[in-house]
Amino acid sequence: MRSMASARTTSARPKLGLRERKKIQTRQAIRRAAYRLFTEQGYDATPVDRIAEAADVSPSTVFRYFPTKEDIVLSDEYDDVLFAALRDRPLDEPPVASLRRVLLDLFRQFAGDERQEMLVRLTLIRQVPGLRARMSESMSRTGALLAEVLAERSDRSPEDFEVRVVVGAVLGVLQEALFHCADQGAPEDAAMAAMEESIDRALDMLSRGLPL
Repeated sequence: MRSMASARTTSARPKLGLRERKKIQTRQAIRRAAYRLFTEQGYDATPVDRIAEAADVSPSTVFRYFPTKEDIVLSDEYDDVLFAALRDRPLDEPPVASLRRVLLDLFRQFAGDERQEMLVRLTLIRQVPGLRARMSESMSRTGALLAEVLAERSDRSPEDFEVRVVVGAVLGVLQEALFHCADQGAPEDAAMAAMEESIDRALDMLSRGLPL
């Protein structure tokens, strides 16, 4: 059952072992090589074996980490971080307000490479039809995780009607906020700030009942 309104105590999380760290490093190396090649040559003109060569791994290693080329762009390691932070928010805080806070905090922690990768990723999703088609599958996985967290916070089932509606609304406004930002074509040095502002505005609108 829910406790009285107060912030949860953040539990100490174990440090990653050497094997897990190496896996993350390999994933990052593959993704960064792919993004560089996609930017230089175009997404469709870049085969997986070229990505493997640039990342100094075998094609089978690429497919072990990313089952399809689309997954290189559409998958990331942010969901676990985001939802762990969401679980640590005060239980009496409205869910959209909690999500707004943790998303903005996550964006502000992005370093240079992460910022650049985020911009390349968004541009690719907007420009490549195959990626947009697969994006709904990726969003579905994120939505399932978000539903679990919101269900925990509200003593409901992830399949509860209200939980599903909130998840759908959140994912919808976030997608439109990011696409709006991409369509504006902000200069690279201002793009992350514009993305952060778009997310902030979108979730603020949702928290106020989507006023027009």
